Amino acid sequence: MPDPNIAFSTLLEHLKQPGLYPHPVDQVALLETHISVVLLAGEYAYKLKKPYNLGFLDFTTLEARKYYCEEEQRLNQRFAPNLYLGVIPITGSVDEPHWGGSGLPIEYAVKMRRFPQQALLSNVLARNELQATQLDALACRIAAFHQAVPAATMDQGEGLPDTVHASARQNFAQIEPLLEHAAQRVQLARLAQTTEALYTTDTALFLQRKRDGFVRECHGDLHLGNMIMLEGEIVPFDCIEFNADFRWIDVMSEIAFLIMDLASRGRPDLGFRFLNTYLEQTGDFAGLKVLRYYLMFRAMVRAKIAAIRATQQETQTTTCTQAWMEYQHYLDLAARVSKQQPPLLLLMRGFSGSGKSTVARELAMHLPAIHVRSDVERKRLFGFTPLAQSDSALGRGLYTADATQATYARLKEIAQTVLDAGFQVVLDATFLQHRQRTMFEEMGKPFLILACEAPIEVLRTRVALRHAAKTDAAEADLAVLEKQLASHEALSETERVHAIMLNTLQPIAGLTLAEQIRAQFN
Repeated sequence: MPDPNIAFSTLLEHLKQPGLYPHPVDQVALLETHISVVLLAGEYAYKLKKPYNLGFLDFTTLEARKYYCEEEQRLNQRFAPNLYLGVIPITGSVDEPHWGGSGLPIEYAVKMRRFPQQALLSNVLARNELQATQLDALACRIAAFHQAVPAATMDQGEGLPDTVHASARQNFAQIEPLLEHAAQRVQLARLAQTTEALYTTDTALFLQRKRDGFVRECHGDLHLGNMIMLEGEIVPFDCIEFNADFRWIDVMSEIAFLIMDLASRGRPDLGFRFLNTYLEQTGDFAGLKVLRYYLMFRAMVRAKIAAIRATQQETQTTTCTQAWMEYQHYLDLAARVSKQQPPLLLLMRGFSGSGKSTVARELAMHLPAIHVRSDVERKRLFGFTPLAQSDSALGRGLYTADATQATYARLKEIAQTVLDAGFQVVLDATFLQHRQRTMFEEMGKPFLILACEAPIEVLRTRVALRHAAKTDAAEADLAVLEKQLASHEALSETERVHAIMLNTLQPIAGLTLAEQIRAQFN
């Protein structure tokens, strides 16, 4: 029986001929991953699957490659319908292939609209052109997507604790035989033990999250190399099609990949910006309890891919060395993301328009910490989305005394959840009353009050402009501000010991403030 890998290589050599394509092509370039090849030909790209069986996928039969090409087309229509153009059969023979045709197919390819490599989000980030606001938009889109796609039923195997952890264990089992040095095996074993400990702690929660509908048919491979910048918008592509267990996952596993990828490239601040915007949209703070497990899992997936690439027969010596360096990089990252942060509770304090949310958002990126905003959580309690306008008058609707009390109680619940999950938290509320601050100080965690201040006329101008625009979760108008000014309780001398006063007349640098806070608590 002919070696399928040799036949596939022969086919690729012939598919590099520009004249073979039914559209203008000057030159055919080839991109390669550990499981596929992409032929770049003129305005289009053709993606073929390697005839491999790697355990977590099996492309060894033509029928399987056809099926998974069709699955790739179906799944990516959800994110990038303008990129994915259909599944194309290749007919003829490996020595004389034809695109399409009436003969029996010998191979299949997914046809895509070609995009410049500089559009890949990994390259956009490398040029330092990726903006936080673009990640905000992506987080909103992913949150809406997660809430719209089907949730796994309890009789589906995907998302069950044993199924989830089997994938994590498989990473370690598949890496270990590829290692050459004892020191590598020792580090791998240590990380395997950490993964087992995180799983044992959270087994019941994994099951509860599936029961609550957080296991859904996701993208499955949401990292920077699988997204492009298209007309200023981030567009994901290349969903996981080859293994349902990798696609039907907890939504926290989904977003963990991008957060981990940004951290691996030296931008954990952008990762937390994405995370915080996603949490603001979904309110899934309980998911933070499994996020560290998934961050570690995602780092190990990348480590495994690097190890596989390093040991594939066709890999050149230089590429092999680079792949092993990449493997070690992800192993070190897996160790870092598995560790909890020391507890820290930060309370923003200030009148409406004082710049609390702007400071909190920037600070949470750089500290890093989870940003929880009272304006959003108040609305969530009443069934409103963050930007929905309740049109509640002063002292009515969402803004009665009882509603305010319920909001601060909810903030306390969230803060405890975040701290228990091993993350630091920035609570973004006015905290104008002494009792509101005291209920959080009594939690017994290290805390700091960040008091935002600005001249009254500046507050009035900011509030009036924001209220007129109606593009923010905050609904406070001038009447609310005037009531705050008349009824607030100033910080006590004891509270001032634990406070940093911030004049927001000028922009506050989030990174500088984060460094100041870290120095104070280290």
